[in-house]
Amino acid sequence: MSDLATFINLGFHHIVNPEALDHILFLLALAAVYRRQDWRDALWVITAFTVGHSITLALAVTGALVLPTPIIEFLIPLTIVVTALENIAVRARAVTPWHGRYRAMFTAAFGLVHGAGFANYLRSLFDGPIAIPLFGFNVGIELGQILVLSVAAVFLSGIDRALSAHRTGLSSAAYRWRVVGVSAAVVLVAARMAVERSPW
Repeated sequence: MSDLATFINLGFHHIVNPEALDHILFLLALAAVYRRQDWRDALWVITAFTVGHSITLALAVTGALVLPTPIIEFLIPLTIVVTALENIAVRARAVTPWHGRYRAMFTAAFGLVHGAGFANYLRSLFDGPIAIPLFGFNVGIELGQILVLSVAAVFLSGIDRALSAHRTGLSSAAYRWRVVGVSAAVVLVAARMAVERSPW
């Protein structure tokens, strides 16, 4: 297996591994507010996350940015909690600033935090030229994210179908229950992670 393929594989498994539950939860929190017809908005937000984590991953792995691992590991579940709480707090995205597009900005900022977490893992795996490992690892992360988001989309669509089984479509109330239910579950798990990882 080539070096590129090796690092693609490492990046992919870093996301889909059950031990990467924090990153999986963050993606689920991001996806929780979207329905099938919202795919453009979802793509915009996920792209912002990718840009954010790619920047920090590159800076941290090259040594241009040094961040303490305990702080990063604590901040990651906090980004999940904030994202899920925003899901619960915002009822009508169409009437929020920029019709909810502000979400891409805070997702990009949270991506910076997650990128530092990816970098701490990647930096421990190699010693030498970084171009191929960095590129391959990032590609693997993106492939892993696509898989996680695809599974999340199937999961959320299944909930929607169950809620609308006896109706002609998913009512706004049923959709709201789905968003709040999924987001509340994510908050509980992520808050526990934050407490367990507290550096104080």
